[in-house]
Amino acid sequence: MSELPSIKLTKEILSSILKEQRDAFLSKDLGVQREVLVPLGKIIKTPHIIVITGLRRVGKSTLMAQAVRKYLTDDFYFINFEDERLLNFHVGDFDLLYETLVSLFGEKKTFLFDEIQNVPQWERFVRRFHDQGYKFIVTGSNASLLSQEFGTRLTGRSIRIELYPFSFKEFLSFKRISIPDTTVLTTREKGQLLKLTDDYLTSGGIPDALKYPELAIHKTLYDDVLYRDIATRYNIDNVKELKELAFYLISNTAALISYNKLKELLKLGSVNTIKNYIGYLESSWLFFVVNKYAYSVKEQQIAAKKLYGIDTGLIQSVGFSFSENKGKLMENAVFLDQKRKGQDMYYYKTQQDREVDFFLPRSNTFIQVTQSITIDSTKMREIRALTEAAREQKKKSELIIVTEREKEIITEAKLSIRVVPLYEWLLA
Repeated sequence: MSELPSIKLTKEILSSILKEQRDAFLSKDLGVQREVLVPLGKIIKTPHIIVITGLRRVGKSTLMAQAVRKYLTDDFYFINFEDERLLNFHVGDFDLLYETLVSLFGEKKTFLFDEIQNVPQWERFVRRFHDQGYKFIVTGSNASLLSQEFGTRLTGRSIRIELYPFSFKEFLSFKRISIPDTTVLTTREKGQLLKLTDDYLTSGGIPDALKYPELAIHKTLYDDVLYRDIATRYNIDNVKELKELAFYLISNTAALISYNKLKELLKLGSVNTIKNYIGYLESSWLFFVVNKYAYSVKEQQIAAKKLYGIDTGLIQSVGFSFSENKGKLMENAVFLDQKRKGQDMYYYKTQQDREVDFFLPRSNTFIQVTQSITIDSTKMREIRALTEAAREQKKKSELIIVTEREKEIITEAKLSIRVVPLYEWLLA
């Protein structure tokens, strides 16, 4: 397939593009107010470069529009580098871009750059103008590229905001459902929350997928990440290998994985190939890798990993499951909830080889996630793992079991374990 002919950017072409982009941006539907808008407001007036990063179509440009309406009035330039007319834009075009912006909109002090990772060496222009006192808010869909670029030329000048799919609260906001007080729920309200939690696990929190459920948004998004964000960017020739690995991982979220076993199972080239591909998938926000908790960094590196997906709706739409996997989806939702809050997380293995789903070392919190503990064997398994882990840490621990609907306090071996329903956990 032949490439599209290269069109030289002129001031006239840029003027047309920039006018259209600004009009579209100013008329953008602001949708659900994102929870990170409040912390964003606290830093937006600082001189730092603000970096909003996250998965494609997760709402980064909408968040930017919300921030503009709330905090910036009209003092900004907006450029969307995902526009196919700017595919050939390169670092040498920035001066022409600035000249065109000034002639169109006058002198302004803030630049909004959407999907900036599409322009190689963009950080050179940002640094030059930042040194002159200009403010930048940029969005990007590739975590590692942004980290590299900020690490090389913009160290100490940036603040990072990570945007995830809708939280459960944002999901309810999207559905125009007011959030009840979970401490005094009626039977009817409990039933409604259980149904809404089910819907959330199934549909996920990708804004467009919720807005247009009749379209295959999840599949399109997944393919865009694999082909455009990974295969094209990293020059991967054998896309079939990448697809097979990604499909296996999205069909086995919340399960332990080993790079060596993945190599053997999928017959992929080498362990390094597996590591690289998973690194690309993680940088593009499809997955998160969780290490085993260990005092030795080497032990963390060689131990099996756990993988979680960016969105339970995406997992449901694209992955494959032999049976009902609500417990795994619940675990993934708990992971994402803590990730949004900036928690450092590990899984924990006791000396007796019992597994705890999550360990949060900063607060010394252990969390198990299971659909139900009504079966005695399940209940004892979760309790034993938590109490063993707490004793091994030898300091005061918070012990939690997140279930679908049960709520109680369990006392075991002088330790208190709080059992909470998923909806209460997500609304806390």
